[in-house]
Amino acid sequence: MSLSPQRRFVTPEPDESIEQLAERALPGEPVAAAVDRIKSWNLHIFAMRRPPGLLLGGDVVFVEPPRR
Repeated sequence: MSLSPQRRFVTPEPDESIEQLAERALPGEPVAAAVDRIKSWNLHIFAMRRPPGLLLGGDVVFVEPPRR
């Protein structure tokens, strides 16, 4: 059995902000745009967590949209 392709993801580095993660994961893209994209693909982090956007070392942060 072969595995289906998965979305690219990263895990946060210690004390890494969302802006730093966006720069690392989506180089060459403006930081604000990269942060907005990451937020839209990771509602589980930005809509449900308190404080919103708190990154934990065990988080799976998707850095591309869902595959169809």
